[in-house]
Amino acid sequence: MDRRDFLTARRKKIAIAPPARTFRTQSGLNEYAGPWTRNEVQHLLKRTMFGSVKADIDYFSARSMDQAIDELLNSSAALPLPPVNDYSMDTPDAAVTAGATWINNPNDTDDDLNEARRTSFKRWWVGVMINQDRSIREKLTLFWADHFGTETNTIGISHFVYRHNDLLRKNCLGNFKALVKNVTVDPGMLIYLNGYLNSASAPDENYGRELMELFTQGKGPVVAYTEDDVRKAARVLTGWRINPTTFDVYFDDTKHDTNNKQFSSYYSNTNITGQSGAAGALETDDLITMLLAKDEVSKYICRSLYRWFVYYEIDAAAESNVIEPMALIFRNSNYDIKAVLTAMLKSEHFFDVLNQGCLIKPPVDQVVGCMREYGVVIPPAATEYNDSYAMWGYLLNSMDRMGQSIGDPPDVSGWPAYYQAPGFHEIWINHDTLPKRNQFTDSMTWNGYTRNNKTIQIDTIAFTKTLSNPGDPNVLVNDALAILYRVPISDASKQHIKQSILLSGQTQDYYWTNAWNGYLADPTNTATVAIIANRLKSFYQYLMNLSEYQLS
Repeated sequence: MDRRDFLTARRKKIAIAPPARTFRTQSGLNEYAGPWTRNEVQHLLKRTMFGSVKADIDYFSARSMDQAIDELLNSSAALPLPPVNDYSMDTPDAAVTAGATWINNPNDTDDDLNEARRTSFKRWWVGVMINQDRSIREKLTLFWADHFGTETNTIGISHFVYRHNDLLRKNCLGNFKALVKNVTVDPGMLIYLNGYLNSASAPDENYGRELMELFTQGKGPVVAYTEDDVRKAARVLTGWRINPTTFDVYFDDTKHDTNNKQFSSYYSNTNITGQSGAAGALETDDLITMLLAKDEVSKYICRSLYRWFVYYEIDAAAESNVIEPMALIFRNSNYDIKAVLTAMLKSEHFFDVLNQGCLIKPPVDQVVGCMREYGVVIPPAATEYNDSYAMWGYLLNSMDRMGQSIGDPPDVSGWPAYYQAPGFHEIWINHDTLPKRNQFTDSMTWNGYTRNNKTIQIDTIAFTKTLSNPGDPNVLVNDALAILYRVPISDASKQHIKQSILLSGQTQDYYWTNAWNGYLADPTNTATVAIIANRLKSFYQYLMNLSEYQLS
């Protein structure tokens, strides 16, 4: 398929075998045995969390690589509290008081209320990512939300939007087969891909097609399921319904196709025997078992994980040295997600220098990472939910303007940056989105966002105080870069930044040192505070406007 055909194809998410060509690196899945320094810790955190906070770098630097990764993959933190009613001033909610959670009061009749609750959910999700624990859980929740792509506006019912997200979070490190089954009968997914309308008299192929093409098998020259296989899968899945009173999913055997379903030679001519009564629901398990018996499933999922956490392009060497052994681990562990992530994150390939600082940050990483790395203080939701949700809403809108609206990818294929060759991650940056990235960090540096006389803003002085020796401009530049950047810049660039900004054009380091010490001696003096604050704002603004800041 040439590029023109690719860009005009109806289906966009295509997992083709990588072409044979010169390898980029030959490192593989052997366990990493190199140095374990702050550089490796920061690389790990940038990829598995949103941003690399100094306190987290310090924390994991005191542990071994094995200990750090095991902890990241074994979250002990409680699940986040559910979203609350932050919308009552604009949208009345007779059933849920302001500040109380709405997830226990499903509603499928009030469109305005559901819209307000969906917005509440998306704001809440931003807050959950900002307040994440030291684990990969939130990054994986977003990964699976992209993989099993749904759109909140299409699902409509806010209760189901939250349930879908909660399902992904609770199962993000579990068994992939179980996850596929849970997603298949998830009410949000049943609505999104018309599964709740699928019946013996009118089979709907939407979910059966996406289950094969996007969720398990992928598509390409080695994946040879047929259109008839899609139709048979649709017939297997007939009968799943949503109770309009309880909002629970149930199986209606009167809507189920009880005939046998014979699949093609690609699936070894598997015959799923038609079942009547409640046993008809078991055919769904038979279908998923049949799909996961194909080795291509493990390869497809491992490629997807690889593109999210390691590198966007998979050449012949990466396929042979990384993807295939990862896929074998995945299959041998009966599709245990944690097992395959453990192998990937502990590998020499993951820590290969050529895989560091090579991915353009998605907008979520850009915004949430910025808030976390600078320690921006947001009013606590427990006591000031209206203000916290409003602040999260501002950040949500900022991500949206940069091209990533959480909960609402462009379609079921997810965000193109994770699958669309040849651009992949480069899709995040264009003439429209790059200025918006800079506008966001400029705003957070200088003015922030104010609501109800409360402001979220980068406190440049407070952040600088956390560094090792802020009074030495050379150390200050190096320490700041060691947190904010994943690629080095030249000594000449560092000298230029130091002299033009911290030294205000002077040549002697004491111009900064004296100013900093003067502030420390009299931190209530508005004049000395202004001198320090303005230089630091200009300093961090400049760092975040450089292209290196866009990489993770």
